[in-house]
Amino acid sequence: MESDAYVRGNTQATLIASIEAFVVDCMKDYDPSHNPAHIQRVVALALRILRAEREDAEAETQTKYDDLTVHLAALLHDISDRKYLPNDSDSSIPADKLVEHVLLQHGADATLAQRVQTIVSHVSYTTEKKDPERVRRLIEEEGYVELAIVQDADRLDALGAVGIGRCFTFLGAKGRDMLKEGEAWEMENSIRHFGEKLERLEGMMKTRTGRKFARVRTERLVSFRSWWEEEMEGIN
Repeated sequence: MESDAYVRGNTQATLIASIEAFVVDCMKDYDPSHNPAHIQRVVALALRILRAEREDAEAETQTKYDDLTVHLAALLHDISDRKYLPNDSDSSIPADKLVEHVLLQHGADATLAQRVQTIVSHVSYTTEKKDPERVRRLIEEEGYVELAIVQDADRLDALGAVGIGRCFTFLGAKGRDMLKEGEAWEMENSIRHFGEKLERLEGMMKTRTGRKFARVRTERLVSFRSWWEEEMEGIN
């Protein structure tokens, strides 16, 4: 895919800079588990995975990824997250069309905007758990290969030391909502989340690079959980 053909009247760099500014403005007041720093890490991870996959001498075939699609999808992957929809977003725009709308406003053409929207709409763990076959088809049959990279990058940021920090941060930020729903607001909630979700992410990685990085970060999660259990032993 020739990325330049999908940008109306702007360079790729201009489009990326414009979207970066939009994302920072939308997410600047979010808690640190989903703020612009999270986006920056996911973008950096996505670009790192992209480079590594292209340089992978063991790959049987060289998948042709589009750099601009990867970059934009990584930047926008949390914009339509149901937990963090922008307060000032146009309510007439459905959440599953928000990314497409934003890209069109910032100079992307309809083909690129639709492509990035499709990827962003299928990044989340919850979406894949509901319909894993749909995600597989998008990547392996329908040509949305960039989804594999953006998914892996987002999931890597939920693992390792950073993932542990984000998990406890989210608990602190959203814990009062748990109380309203009749749940306990305890640090143990985060530890349960390790086993219920985070330690499963390694097995959901799509790229060779993602699996390699996830193995290391998952081991850090498991070690932390074992330390926690050791320190909590005998405490009711």
